[in-house]
Amino acid sequence: MTGRVIAVGGHESDGAAALTGVLGPEVVRVAGGRELVREVRSARAGGERVCVVPMTLGRDPSLVADTARTLLALDASERAGTVLAEPFATTAHLVGWLRTLATRVPDDRALLVTAPSGDPFSDADLFRTARLVRQYGRHRTVEVALLGGDPGLAEGVRRCRALGAPRVVVLPAAWAVPEQTGVPHTEYGGPLLSGSATAGVLASRVREAQDRYERSGDDGVDRALAADHDHGHAHSHGPDGHDHDHGHGHGPDGHDHGHAHSHGPDGHDHDHGHSHGHSHSHGHGDSHGAGPDPGGDHHHRTPSHAPRAGAEPPVRHQGAAPDLVPSHRSPR
Repeated sequence: MTGRVIAVGGHESDGAAALTGVLGPEVVRVAGGRELVREVRSARAGGERVCVVPMTLGRDPSLVADTARTLLALDASERAGTVLAEPFATTAHLVGWLRTLATRVPDDRALLVTAPSGDPFSDADLFRTARLVRQYGRHRTVEVALLGGDPGLAEGVRRCRALGAPRVVVLPAAWAVPEQTGVPHTEYGGPLLSGSATAGVLASRVREAQDRYERSGDDGVDRALAADHDHGHAHSHGPDGHDHDHGHGHGPDGHDHGHAHSHGPDGHDHDHGHSHGHSHSHGHGDSHGAGPDPGGDHHHRTPSHAPRAGAEPPVRHQGAAPDLVPSHRSPR
């Protein structure tokens, strides 16, 4: 790696504290804000190039946007040699890595997908992640535990045991998940990635960011500013003040779903985005859960609503191939 690499941690890493021992000593670990500004200014004062990497595993897009806003506070000379990399991972990567961990767990164990609690939308993402791990795995019981939230670790274990599991394996879906849970009938199923795999992914993000900057002068900041735009918050769409509440990012022609395919514990993965070109109404919550296996049985169910008098008929999906819309059904 050329120059100084700065890893920025959020709630998934307890403000970067959990990155100690995960990243090599050559990587600076900060919680963002003033710490980040101080490190960047120190490096630039010495003539070093800087690459900043948001260490989210996909559930903290606000970390990406906040990091970009922090970098905007730098003056022109400091910005000139500083690039912001893509986030360390997406939730699609996270699902793939968790599925790899799950393959090592005996079938009679329950899986407890565990991470620190964040905001309600980040927590909801963890439930979605656990659902996809179950959908495309062989374990019948997959539950969620939110450290510092509800359901907590003890409650998650209780639910697994109530469903008949003799033992519960804690799968870490964040950097800050302790190996010793202190809860009976549990065992640790991590780490999520080996040290070498983590280093490999980080090096890839840094290389991509530096190559992009040298090729086009794009430092990555402008794009990252909008990273949390669709993170579940209502926003206005015009002078009429009509607000729509969106979950995750939608492309201009429909829904985008990322599918990650894990290729083992070395962390090598591919992220495939599939765009589903159908329009949708914001008057009801039409949520699509996409799994890592693109070859599964796919169906789309649209709730029926009686049209109001004088209202335009609802848009109907015409001619969509059945494999373009993900299934809400479990194969079991």
